[in-house]
Amino acid sequence: MCAAKGAPPPTVTWALDDEPIPRDSGHRSNQYTMSDGTTVSHMNVSGPQIKDGGVYRCTARNSVGSAEYQARINVRGPPSIRAMKNITAVAGRDTFINCRVIGYPYYSIKWYKDSLLLPDNHRQVVFENGTLKLMDVQKGMDEGEYLCSVLIQPQLSISQSVHVTVKVPPLIQPFEFPPASIGQLLYIPCVVSSGDMPIHITWRKDGHVILSGSGVTIESKEFMSSLQISSVSLKHNGNYTCIASNDAATVSRERQLIVRVPPRFVVQPNNQDGIYGKAGVLNCSVDGYPPPKVMWKHAKGSGNPQQYHPIPLTGRIQILPNSSLLIRHVLEEDIGYYLCQASNGVGTDISKSMFLTVKIPAMITSHPNTTIAIKGQTKELNCTARGERPIIIRWEKGDTVIDPDRNMRYAITTKDNGDEVISTLKLKPADRGDSVFFSCHAINSYGEDRGLIQLTVQEPPDPPELEIREVKARSMNLRWTQRFDGNSIITGFDIEYKNKSDSWDFKQSTRNISPTINQANIVDLHPASVYSIRMYSFNKIGRSEPSKELTISTEEAAPDGPPMDVTLQPITSQSIQVTWKAPKKELQNGVIRGYQIGYRENSPGSNGQYSIVEMKATGDSEVYTLDNLKKFAQYGVVVQAFNRAGTGPSSSEINATTLEDVPSQPPENVRAISITSDVAVISWSEPPRSTLNGVLKGYRVIFWSLYMDGEWGEMQNITTTRERVELRGMEKFTNYSVQVLAYTQAGDGVRSSVLYIQTKEDIPGPPAGIKAVPSSASSVVVSWLPPAKPNGIIRKYTIFCSSPGSGQPAPSEYETSPDQLFYRIAHLNRGQQYLLWVAAVTSAGRGNISEKVTIEPAGKAPAKIISFGGTVTTPWMKDVRLPCNSVGEPVPAIKWTKDSEDSAIPVTVDGHRLIQANGTLVLRSVKAEDSGYYTCTATNTWGFDTIIINLLVQVPPDQPRLTVSKTSASSITLAWIPGDNGGSSIRGFVLQYSVDNSEEWKDVFISSSERSFKLESLKCGTWYKVKLAAKNSVGAGRISEIIEAKTHGREPSFSKDQHLFTHINSTHARLNLQGWSSGGCPITAIVLEYRPKGNWVWQSLRTNSSSEVFLTELREATWYELRMKACNSAGCGNETAQFATLDYDGSTIPPIKSAQGEGDDVKKLFTIACPVILATLGVALLFIIRKKRKEKRLKRLRDAKSLAEMLISKNNRSFDTPVKGPPQGPRLHIDIPRVQLLIEDKEGIKQLGDDKATIPVTDTEFSQAVNPQSFCTGVSLHHPALIQNTGPLIDMSDIRPGTNPVSRKSVKSAHSTRNRYSSQWTLTKCQASTPARTLTSDWRTVGSQHGITVTESDSYSASLSQDTDKGRNSMVSTESASSTYEELARAYEHAKLEEQLQHAKFEITECFISDSSSDQMTTGTTDNADSMTSMSTPSEPGICRFTASPPKPQDSERGKGVAVPIPHRASKSDYCNLPLYVKSEAFFRKPDAHEPCPVVPPREASIRNLARAYHAQARHMTLEPGAKPLGLPPPASAATTLPQRTLPMPGPAGPAPAPAAGTAPAPPVPAEPPVPAGAAAEARVPTHSKVGGSRDSLLEMSTSGVGRSQKQGAGAYSKSYTLV
Repeated sequence: MCAAKGAPPPTVTWALDDEPIPRDSGHRSNQYTMSDGTTVSHMNVSGPQIKDGGVYRCTARNSVGSAEYQARINVRGPPSIRAMKNITAVAGRDTFINCRVIGYPYYSIKWYKDSLLLPDNHRQVVFENGTLKLMDVQKGMDEGEYLCSVLIQPQLSISQSVHVTVKVPPLIQPFEFPPASIGQLLYIPCVVSSGDMPIHITWRKDGHVILSGSGVTIESKEFMSSLQISSVSLKHNGNYTCIASNDAATVSRERQLIVRVPPRFVVQPNNQDGIYGKAGVLNCSVDGYPPPKVMWKHAKGSGNPQQYHPIPLTGRIQILPNSSLLIRHVLEEDIGYYLCQASNGVGTDISKSMFLTVKIPAMITSHPNTTIAIKGQTKELNCTARGERPIIIRWEKGDTVIDPDRNMRYAITTKDNGDEVISTLKLKPADRGDSVFFSCHAINSYGEDRGLIQLTVQEPPDPPELEIREVKARSMNLRWTQRFDGNSIITGFDIEYKNKSDSWDFKQSTRNISPTINQANIVDLHPASVYSIRMYSFNKIGRSEPSKELTISTEEAAPDGPPMDVTLQPITSQSIQVTWKAPKKELQNGVIRGYQIGYRENSPGSNGQYSIVEMKATGDSEVYTLDNLKKFAQYGVVVQAFNRAGTGPSSSEINATTLEDVPSQPPENVRAISITSDVAVISWSEPPRSTLNGVLKGYRVIFWSLYMDGEWGEMQNITTTRERVELRGMEKFTNYSVQVLAYTQAGDGVRSSVLYIQTKEDIPGPPAGIKAVPSSASSVVVSWLPPAKPNGIIRKYTIFCSSPGSGQPAPSEYETSPDQLFYRIAHLNRGQQYLLWVAAVTSAGRGNISEKVTIEPAGKAPAKIISFGGTVTTPWMKDVRLPCNSVGEPVPAIKWTKDSEDSAIPVTVDGHRLIQANGTLVLRSVKAEDSGYYTCTATNTWGFDTIIINLLVQVPPDQPRLTVSKTSASSITLAWIPGDNGGSSIRGFVLQYSVDNSEEWKDVFISSSERSFKLESLKCGTWYKVKLAAKNSVGAGRISEIIEAKTHGREPSFSKDQHLFTHINSTHARLNLQGWSSGGCPITAIVLEYRPKGNWVWQSLRTNSSSEVFLTELREATWYELRMKACNSAGCGNETAQFATLDYDGSTIPPIKSAQGEGDDVKKLFTIACPVILATLGVALLFIIRKKRKEKRLKRLRDAKSLAEMLISKNNRSFDTPVKGPPQGPRLHIDIPRVQLLIEDKEGIKQLGDDKATIPVTDTEFSQAVNPQSFCTGVSLHHPALIQNTGPLIDMSDIRPGTNPVSRKSVKSAHSTRNRYSSQWTLTKCQASTPARTLTSDWRTVGSQHGITVTESDSYSASLSQDTDKGRNSMVSTESASSTYEELARAYEHAKLEEQLQHAKFEITECFISDSSSDQMTTGTTDNADSMTSMSTPSEPGICRFTASPPKPQDSERGKGVAVPIPHRASKSDYCNLPLYVKSEAFFRKPDAHEPCPVVPPREASIRNLARAYHAQARHMTLEPGAKPLGLPPPASAATTLPQRTLPMPGPAGPAPAPAAGTAPAPPVPAEPPVPAGAAAEARVPTHSKVGGSRDSLLEMSTSGVGRSQKQGAGAYSKSYTLV
């Protein structure tokens, strides 16, 4: 396809390899023109063959030029070269030679000339398609034979040659035409200086061939041609072209011949007439070459011309292009002779004169344009004319010719006055109809003229049309329209009005109103009065008749007096109370609806604008409190009263100042400089005055130390009035945090940002401890502790050794690096005493020396520990190293134990614990359970040594208790009580809050010393959610429960007492929106929607104004529906109303009658019946669903019940130790369909109090050791190694729903030592004859989420009440009950109890199920709080427990690979009372025969007892029979379970530790209660969301029963099984 575009449309031709394509069956072309003028041509090649390959060229030609485009098409086949024609090239031009290759493919195309591969110079280019380009062809160099060679195979090529001939084109020498005049001879030669012969030369003139003849002769020779003109004339002017051509090219050269001609007249001027005022043309036309220049001259007068003057060319006189003179408006002064003169520089000038005569047409020379007549008087109109006589004058009125003969009121007279004619028209008399245009017409032979006269007949005006626009209480607005002014300017108006009952003699007037005004306000009217009103208009002729009389009624008026006795009383730093009384009665002008209180700040820099608030009137005395004011700022207050009509005057401004408040910004430019090791200087500058919020009383500097372990020192503060303070007595080389605040009478302001400073170094204090032990007969080892106050960086330690009896005057000195805390001194004398002491050294010098110790080298080296005991504090999740370096010969054996009440549990090495070669105990990722007393014992042949290390693990703080203390329209004040700090001082609090329906929480960071915070800049009338968390050095603690609070304010409401419509006419309605009460929050928008009744489309209007609004373009006499919506930040209020526009005459329309028929009754019945039917169907559907679910649950319960009964029956087989009397197994009671699970013994439930009871369960495992005498225990068990906080045993505010409600009463007054991060339980009173207990313990582990929050779970349980009704109130659905049995059954199957029960005994000791449907049982954990932890702790609808006794020692091998319950290490007394088979080496160390129950060496036991004395006051002791336990309630108090909290820990899963199941009778001496085996078992992170319900949490697989027994010790197994 080939497309081309041109004008005219081109014709397209096709060529293949420079040859036209033949038209045959294989080659067809077609051409068409598109709508945009593009010509498209297609060349179709059918069945292409090899010969069809090659370069295709399309050429588009039209009469203007040509364009072409080419492209190569390859046709696959054997390549060959078409025969090529010889080429003729033109010298100096570019030539292309195509190698006409057909066939494809081929390798390459190359060109050769004279056997040389081309290109061989810069003028030769070979293209990729094989085309050779020769640029700027030269005849001698480029002529010759060219060879095209095509490589068709690697070793085969074909070729074809072509001969190129170069032709040289002609070159014409330049020639010019000389200037010529008419009649001259002319000879012009055209010579060709170069070019190939033959050369043909021709001449052309203006594009046409010149032939010899007509005075033109052409002579031609071999290379020249001449043009000869015998007599030059004008016809010879033109462009002459000499054309030379040969075989190479055709060239030409063109020049112009110009012939000069003198001027001559074509048209000569002649005398002519001109008409005055018309255009005239004086003809004169000339020609010549160059074109002549024409000039016109004028000689005034009609006589012989004396002197001609050039005519000035102006807008009135101009020379036309043909040389004629144009006079646009001929005047009388134009009379005279005119001369036309022409010249062009060839020959002489020519000229010709003519005379112009001016004729005058008829003209009106004088007439009045306007004139005035008085109606009823005679009036004359004059008109004067001149011109060529005769002249005729005619009068017309408007378009009608006046004929005096027909209309006797008109008379016309005419007279001559010299060369003028005067005509007079007389009107007898003038009338209003004569106020039109009159015209006089003058006519002669040369033209006519007309004069217009406007006659105005004046008379007194017509009365104005008066209308009432608006009527108010004391004024009315009038508007009038003046119809006819009497053709005289209105000079003024008079308005008269009177009371309707009076006559016009008692009228009041408003006179001489400006005529430019068309409306007026009549003021000083009386409210609620009826007036009559009329009006006059004036012009200079006189006064009009009175207008139509109108009657109006005035409205009520706004109050005329201000409120009285306005007083101000500041309430807070941001509020002022305003009190006042109502205005005087005679000045109220209606019922006072409310008041507007305006207040503004009068402090410097304020804008002085009043802020306005509104309130409704409540009586004669009013009170209002202005909130959200600036602190300690002076305010001016005014009060205005308003009624239905408007607002009255304001009271005088009264000023008051808000109370002082604390500064809102800290001091600026706080700087701290350390002067010495214990002195620092703090300086600052005063906060901005605008932020003081009161009178500055002084400054307070708060500072505290930051220790290396991350703990904070005691917070101290110094008060001063200066802006500089010197802090003395600071700890040396210690980091301090410093804050500065300003305070006023109201209290402390905002603290500055924390500034950190470090005191300078000083000499260190003495080492905190020193030990010296003999290591051999000639050496001792001395060890020490770093100084308690290093006062700098310890550079080294110096050890001093002196022998008092040796006579050496100075002690020996030894130095060690700061990292080494022991030193071996050798080469000492055996049996000689040495005195040792140590001093630390810093860059400030050597410090104080330690205590001096005396040591004597000995031959025997008993085991001694050179490490020190004491207290080690560490954050959780860190690795802790407890050193126990020892010396002695032989090398001592190191053993670590952890205290557990009266027993010591050996520390086993596992993935969590590691004992290094030097005796150091490494605890990885410590947790709360790792806290406690660790004992390291070093033993060798000659003795042993012991140290005790108290490990305290710090945890995140407990959740604060958050409350709302105060709210306002824009703020919420919060207060809180911090929880336990987790063993580390609280660093601060993070307060989070959000709008109730949003989850976008905002964070506020609060100082650790704050216990309240005010959230400000909140939305008015909005609910907010708030939560709080504390942070210590470990991290963020549990988030408090989310509390909700609402700022003051409500949505707007409309007062029914307020009149909504203040004015309604036929097209407009004015609404008073002051009835909208803001509700305490500013109204942001009011939306009005209205529509005619019966119309579906609402028209909307939005306004921010709360005063007045207009509804416009209403339909007249139409009822409208109106609905309003006012919105503020608290919400939107709605109000609806109806109104009707007036009729066109101002009358009202009747209300719309409601045509109620039978259809409405049916509609009402249907409206009432539909909800009832839907509700009935919904209840029925719900009943069916619940019934099906209940049946499903009952089926599950029956299936699970059989499994549980089977389990219980197998558990009740007898044990190795016989039990006297009837079996003491539990009895299961199930009440269906409302399920109640009660475990009772044979003796029944004992009544212990008014409404409290316990369920005793007989203990058969330890019946051998039962002392028959009665005893009483009331022991609360705690982990012994954590810091204790005193407080209620169970805080009722912390009890979560889901626990037994009976226990809530029974524990309210019980007090005991409470520890957050330890397991706790209670052993309750047992009967005298049968030792029994009620296990009430629960263990729980939960994870953390987001890495910042640790949530501990509290669970509570208690024995069921005897009252079954109360028990029934604590029941859950049957599904919960069945789940309990199913979980027990799964535990049974998992543990392979068919085999295990041959050697161990399980008993269900307690089970109760609480009612989740009870109001007391609703979940107390908020959704958001749960979302902060990966495992939330819901309420506990049911708790069941079972206990198990361990297998016999001889059966321990049988327990390999079998899951066994997690044991609890028994107390010392428990161990002494165990059956004999339990007291084996497989479970405990073999006892010494001389001790009743030895567990640790005597020295270790004594040291441990000393260490435990620290906690003696924080525990309940087991006392003698009959004695009352210290700090416990009476023995009759019900059994309760304390809160259980277990730290979430990552790592491998393991079983949770279980509490003891019982205790034995108290020994004669005080003993510790049982302790959980926290150190022997890792806390397990549950893998099920059902906490306590996982099989993994019930039983643990063991690879060796003996190994586990050795690891965990013996005692009763007890596990709290909790269903969630």
